[in-house]
Amino acid sequence: MTGTKAHPGSEDTRVGPPPPLDHELAAPLRDILADLGGPLTPELFADRRARTEAGSLSDEDIRRGGAFELRELRVPGPPDAPEVPVLVCLPTGSPGPHPVLYNTHGGGMVAGNNRTVELAGELDRAQELQLAVVAVDYRLAPENPDPAPLEDCYAVLEWVAAAAGEHGFDPARIVISGNSAGGCLAAGVSLLARDRGGPALLGQMLQCPMLDDRCDTPSSFQMEGIGLWDRLSDLAGWTALLGERRGTDDVSPYTAPARADDLAGLPPAFIDVGSVEALRDEAVRYASRIWQAGGEAELHVWSGAFHSFDEWVPDAVVSKTAQRARLDWLRRLLAR
Repeated sequence: MTGTKAHPGSEDTRVGPPPPLDHELAAPLRDILADLGGPLTPELFADRRARTEAGSLSDEDIRRGGAFELRELRVPGPPDAPEVPVLVCLPTGSPGPHPVLYNTHGGGMVAGNNRTVELAGELDRAQELQLAVVAVDYRLAPENPDPAPLEDCYAVLEWVAAAAGEHGFDPARIVISGNSAGGCLAAGVSLLARDRGGPALLGQMLQCPMLDDRCDTPSSFQMEGIGLWDRLSDLAGWTALLGERRGTDDVSPYTAPARADDLAGLPPAFIDVGSVEALRDEAVRYASRIWQAGGEAELHVWSGAFHSFDEWVPDAVVSKTAQRARLDWLRRLLAR
């Protein structure tokens, strides 16, 4: 086949060129890459963290003119670990108890915090549906390798359920939501909660999730050097988290959920991903395996979209469509 290339380690052995970008996303992506640089390497971790701080939402951004009450707390972490910083955003327009949208931020496991632009998307949905938002500031790799980020996120889930009465949460309606590395952590926490008999989650929202440390799907090779999060960036993030264990049999399925043998008994999942991103095929396969296990998943593959497209180009038609799909899924889930 003309224009294809072989790659090792995958069920499919040949891939063609990347799919075309959406016409509203192509030019913005060029500008973003010109400013951001890439792919991600350890030398760029400090730059990504500095950009996170510069773009963090202020208290006033989060309060939205009084729509939310903001509480900044430190809650118990995993055993023998530090307390974990969290933001609690409570809607002021309705009485509690409120369903909870629990956000695990992205950043490739090496950057990000609980005030990034992702929180703005969660607040949009929470304001519309009158949800509380809890956002976790978990420890970052490589200074805090696996399982520190995952265990921080799980500890905060346990706290949300235990602190429901104090903060007006509805412990029976907790939805965990994350983008990229945050999607990985949300999926991992969902698996941990099932297997540890922890707090029951109403749903999991996985946006362009990192799920597989092996980085060997067809889309991973097809998108090498393409977009905001290519195979080389993925390798850098996973290696920061796992070190020499990356890609070996010594990786927990809770850390890399694509490795989980059993996807039965999980909360309903919303999974979305762009067609022009390295993480596409692992997201599609994860949804398919949930269905095969008898579970519930809604999958969207946004044609022409790159990684985290709706955060970078929010006014594109495909971005608005994706944002509406997430909101509508939450609305249906909460109406049960």
